[in-house]
Amino acid sequence: MTQLKAPREGYSEALIRLGERYKEMVVLDADCAKSNMTNLFKDKFPDRFFNIGISECDLVGTAAGFAVGGKIPFANAYANFLTGRAFDQMRIVVCYANNNVKIVGHNAGTSAAQEGATHLPLEDISLMRTLPRMTVIVPADSLEMEKAVEAVFQHEGPVYLRVGKLPVPVVTKPEDPFVIGKANLYQEGSDVTIISTGIMLSEVFKAAEELKQRGVSAEVIHVHTIKPIDKETILKSAAKTGRVVTVEEHSIIGGLGSAVSEVLSEHQPTPMRRVGTQDRFGVSGKMNELLDFFGLRAANIVNAVEELLEPVTAQ
Repeated sequence: MTQLKAPREGYSEALIRLGERYKEMVVLDADCAKSNMTNLFKDKFPDRFFNIGISECDLVGTAAGFAVGGKIPFANAYANFLTGRAFDQMRIVVCYANNNVKIVGHNAGTSAAQEGATHLPLEDISLMRTLPRMTVIVPADSLEMEKAVEAVFQHEGPVYLRVGKLPVPVVTKPEDPFVIGKANLYQEGSDVTIISTGIMLSEVFKAAEELKQRGVSAEVIHVHTIKPIDKETILKSAAKTGRVVTVEEHSIIGGLGSAVSEVLSEHQPTPMRRVGTQDRFGVSGKMNELLDFFGLRAANIVNAVEELLEPVTAQ
């Protein structure tokens, strides 16, 4: 039976392990420590935790100040408010100044669920991708989240890390590599390439199995680093299969689908489909209901693949 665990749990556990090893690590939060589980870091290292209050702009500015002083700050807040309200601060005092600040967007995607439509961040990756020098990372599950936090800490420069709140299937393995900027090839195939990011990897695995039953060989690639994106892996796979489907728990505008489209259109035009939320805002509901509502299920991925296969079959 597949284990369910919230990505924020893996995030919190990794923070504490790093905090024990590195005294220069500091954690800041915008008055959401319990929800973000940074309160556990606070309990362990009270002198290195700072609650800035419900003021995301001040959160980012203060984190930049810590970075200038030689600390390695992790600035935590809800992803929708953090990327929206504090965009200017991230643009100037983090990215333009090239400060070593780790921006952590919590309550991401459909995990905001019942907190309301306005709290559902489906544009955060797009916003962060536009910032020069910003690295953008979206782990698949709690286990990959732990690896990501370690890699983010060691990485020199601005990073945006997306963290989900609610439990999701743990589908990665301890031995799976995690290298910033390098995608992971989970399954080789010949008919279509399915590229996932974030928690959609579990649905992609289900879709690949369903396609196998239908005689379709799917190559599965997981892109945990959306920026810088792994062009080499994407182009190599697209050349082999000739068809690409991207899958993300985010708007298809500006997210993974856009990033992959940019790579393919410039270097190797390839028929593709993008599975993700369309040009719309979120709605309130339970996480599973939202995944159904937005069409972020294995069945939707299978349908996208079959759309790509239809023209070939008809010839």
